[in-house]
Amino acid sequence: MAADENEPRERMEAPKPGMAREAAREAIREAARTASILFIFVVVFTGLLSGVYLWTLPALEASAAAEKIRRIDEILPRAHYDNDLLNDAALLPPTPELGLDRESRVYRARKNGTPAALVFETVAPDGYAGKIRLLIALDVSGAQSAVLGVRVTEHRETPGLGDFIDIAKDRNKAHPWIRQFDGLIPAQLPERAWRVKKDGGRFDSLAGATVTPRAVVKAVGKAVRYADAERGRLFRLPRAVEDMK
Repeated sequence: MAADENEPRERMEAPKPGMAREAAREAIREAARTASILFIFVVVFTGLLSGVYLWTLPALEASAAAEKIRRIDEILPRAHYDNDLLNDAALLPPTPELGLDRESRVYRARKNGTPAALVFETVAPDGYAGKIRLLIALDVSGAQSAVLGVRVTEHRETPGLGDFIDIAKDRNKAHPWIRQFDGLIPAQLPERAWRVKKDGGRFDSLAGATVTPRAVVKAVGKAVRYADAERGRLFRLPRAVEDMK
């Protein structure tokens, strides 16, 4: 039967094989162009981000160093040392006596080349609301070590109840709770003294908030006894590399 002369030509003629192959090749070329554009965009964008990071890195490092020194200044007077404190640090392995399950740094303060103080971090793992991080400065310039100061650097204790361990939150500005450690000589205090008075020790606590100070006192006691016993070895440790990072 003859084809109807009125039937559209495109319905009468099947696509030629050559045209189909050309269409497929064009689709592949278009996909390749799109992929190339995306690749170039990613490379350029990554390069820009890297450039910005490298450009701002010195400022970030300087800011981090300033923050470290600001915290250390609260517990270690500048007059106590004359070395570059942040660049005189030793790397410590995970240390149970400090409550740390990861590496940390101990900063060595020296005066005229002689050991003057140690600054180190410790963690109280059993705060009421979790871990409490502390920074401690220990005077080692004399025959017996003495605590120069303790500060809480991180905590999640209850506002208005257990957060008095943070000197900035303590309402007693004349005699902040955390200042009880100032001047204490670890060698002169037996282990049982490093408890709150409610547990038979020498440290005050606040009514209704015993768990928090109990955790801090215990952690500080362990940490300063460790640093006092290891003071000579800590000053002999090799200097850590890239302390600022």
